[in-house]
Amino acid sequence: MSFPDKEKRQKCWDSRDRYWECLDKSGDQMEKCMEVRAVYETTCPSQWIACTFIVAASILYRYGDWFRHHIIVTLSVLVAWYFSFLIIFILPLDVTSTAYRQCVQEHTFYTEEPRSNETANLSTTVVPHIIPSNETSVCKLPWSYVPENVLPQLWRVLYWTSQFLTWFVLPLMQSYTKAGDFTVKGKLKSSLIDNAIYYGSYLVIATILLIYLAAKPDFEFDWPKLKAIAASASNTWGLFWLVLLLGYGLVDIPRSVWRSAIPGPLLSRLYFKAAKLNAEKSEAEENLEDYLEALQVALTRISPSDPLRKNAETISDKLPLEWRERMKRKSVNSNQMNESDLNEKSLVRLHRQVIRALQRQHRTETQWYNLVEKIFDLEDVHRNIGSHEHYFKPSFEPVRSTWLARIRSPTLEWYWKCLLRRYVCQGLAMVLALLSVLVVWSELTFFNASPVLSIFAIFVNLAKEYYDYLSIELVSIATIAYMCVCAYSTVLKIRVLNLYYLAPHHQTDEYSLIFSGMLLCRLTPPMCLNFLGLIHMDSHIIKARLMETYYTQIMGHMDVLPIISDGFNIYFPMAILGLCLATYFSLGARFLTFIGFQQFVDDEDDITADLAEEGRELIKREKRKRQRAEDSECRRRNVDVNNFARAERNRETGGLLVKRESSRSELFGSTSDNMSNEDDRYDQLFMQASRRIGDDVGSTPATLLTGSTDYRSSYTRSGPAPPRNFFDDV
Repeated sequence: MSFPDKEKRQKCWDSRDRYWECLDKSGDQMEKCMEVRAVYETTCPSQWIACTFIVAASILYRYGDWFRHHIIVTLSVLVAWYFSFLIIFILPLDVTSTAYRQCVQEHTFYTEEPRSNETANLSTTVVPHIIPSNETSVCKLPWSYVPENVLPQLWRVLYWTSQFLTWFVLPLMQSYTKAGDFTVKGKLKSSLIDNAIYYGSYLVIATILLIYLAAKPDFEFDWPKLKAIAASASNTWGLFWLVLLLGYGLVDIPRSVWRSAIPGPLLSRLYFKAAKLNAEKSEAEENLEDYLEALQVALTRISPSDPLRKNAETISDKLPLEWRERMKRKSVNSNQMNESDLNEKSLVRLHRQVIRALQRQHRTETQWYNLVEKIFDLEDVHRNIGSHEHYFKPSFEPVRSTWLARIRSPTLEWYWKCLLRRYVCQGLAMVLALLSVLVVWSELTFFNASPVLSIFAIFVNLAKEYYDYLSIELVSIATIAYMCVCAYSTVLKIRVLNLYYLAPHHQTDEYSLIFSGMLLCRLTPPMCLNFLGLIHMDSHIIKARLMETYYTQIMGHMDVLPIISDGFNIYFPMAILGLCLATYFSLGARFLTFIGFQQFVDDEDDITADLAEEGRELIKREKRKRQRAEDSECRRRNVDVNNFARAERNRETGGLLVKRESSRSELFGSTSDNMSNEDDRYDQLFMQASRRIGDDVGSTPATLLTGSTDYRSSYTRSGPAPPRNFFDDV
């Protein structure tokens, strides 16, 4: 969907102005302005759909590799991210539209009109009669009002497509990417087998649930109820994981931003992380080398005419060039594998192992590179904070374009990194901490309808009274986005689930991208449903009759079972408070350290200090290694520049410089690569002398040599000449 040009935008604005003008003249009665409204909806396409698509595509382009990854993987992840982002950005529009419809419903009242009865004297019959008030003159139309027939259809497409992706398509694709078979049929079979246990466990739970519902005498099965059961089960499962993830992220995100303001204490944590990551990186490389050794043995033992040779070469082709060359240079014992072990089944298993080892090695290598860059930057900031020159001096000069170098001058960089960023991060951390407190308090009190204790519900109710729909949308988007960041970042930080890593600059593998798509599709719908409960837009939460959003009408409510609607759905979110307290006091890290999995704790013990010191030494070694590489590259560039300059001077002097260099080498045993500034001055004087000598037509080579010797003799010290062959041993 392309953006409208200037003419189309003007038509959209004109049709919208005519629609609002019609509403003003008709007393805001929509039925009298249906034709103008149809023109308005036709000429004004939904640009927010295109904007959301551009956002999702841009983020996927930053993290994924469109040219290396399979096109099906890229499209599936793009659809999953796009639909999840649409739910986040469209739900506030649904909230404002529902607030407007609730206002219209509240100002449409019923009156009782007395009418005389012809069969009885002085008797009247009270007949209810609906008299609409001038409701839309009181209720202002939202600036982002969405037509009523758009949202229901949109929610159906978004929700059921995302659910189909997260429960069926993406799990199969994730297993397909790590399958070791060499044919499409074999990979599909392996992925189905891998997901058999996964689907079987859910099938058992669904069967038990259906049997329980069938045992109830007043329950009847039909298609709408089955869809409601499926949606309720998916949302309940998502809410369970959402509460667990939010309990960690609501504390960790503000605390991480606060720690990033002061580089000193943060460096100790990063050194500790560098030591552990380096050990994991070394283990991943050793694991990959073991599998490559087995692959090299298979390539040696399998003859070129064997049908299995093609499968072995398929495994070899997936290796990066560096690892392929390393495998060829390494000598192995070809007798360590029997002929009976070389079959298609063993190659499939080896292929699967190589794929997993490559993914792990690539992930750890990318994490190590990003961590080293972050530590280098923090060390530079820590070193430049006390600079009185207000000039930022990095350890390694970054490669920047000309216009970016002009904007990011060293002075501006010093003021930002060494002065302003600290206060910005601390202020942002305070805002995020306040938002986390509001979320936790609202989760604890959202089920209380009278009095209203949820902060978000109080804000939405006040905004509805003043018809401030823009504030409702902005606060809703900010709150849902913050909850998403807290939940999704937690998954990528948990050590048990460290198989996935989203790395920028096109470094994320297919396995991690598919997992991120599954996560977004699975957690976003229950998160939005939970947010509607926080703002009291879910009638089944507050136990009141009100006009609901189209989102809850399509998604349904998590009240299929009484234990879910009256217990789990209301009281389980209260567990966020306990999880937040456990995260704040680092109880999880202390427990893992106690059972043997060393974690960084605030009160540093001997093991933590040793690992931090080990990480510091690793970073120093990495810095020396990078410094040597940079010096070598600088020397190479200088040699190229000197060679080019020497060639230009030789061309200008007609080859005279070559003779001079050869004479210099014979006399002093040195070359032009080690010339100093005095040698450069001597070159200039030598070229001037050669030009003067060249102008003399009668000069001979002997005269030239004599002139050069006389010129040099003026720079020698006075005194007796040294004996012959005195400098022969120098």
